[in-house]
Amino acid sequence: MNIIIKQVTNNEAKMISKWIYKEPYSIYSLDGSNGCIKELLNGDYYSALDSKGNIVGFYCFGRSAQVPIGHKYDVYDNKNIMDIGLGINPDFCGQGLGEEFLKKGLDFARKEFHAKEFRLTVANFNKRAIKVYQIVGFRRIYSFKRISHTSMIEFDVMILNE
Repeated sequence: MNIIIKQVTNNEAKMISKWIYKEPYSIYSLDGSNGCIKELLNGDYYSALDSKGNIVGFYCFGRSAQVPIGHKYDVYDNKNIMDIGLGINPDFCGQGLGEEFLKKGLDFARKEFHAKEFRLTVANFNKRAIKVYQIVGFRRIYSFKRISHTSMIEFDVMILNE
């Protein structure tokens, strides 16, 4: 997979903000709002484009890759670890791109940010993603729950030491 990774542009943010994922992954769907677009343009997000300029996915690094409620449980206290988040375009999900896509993002962060250790947070039900993360070498170190009036989601925090 040949991709170009670069900071998200306004136009790309608008497109990404409208991505809708099928169940059970709908928690990853974005709402297309101005707030969502503003988040995608905060400087932490990078688009991944194929040779035709199609958005294959995106990466985010740092605080934007963290689940806010996780701070309540002190899971992000180690500031020496680079947080990474990623999303694959729903049109490309389930096609076996995950492992290579994750590795490209890790390589980018190593070069761009000189990162040596990585942390990611994933919904515990997302076994498809967790399997990819484990293949790449991530291991679970924490779990925490986000409880709302309509749902409860458990998240796993995973790290990759190199």
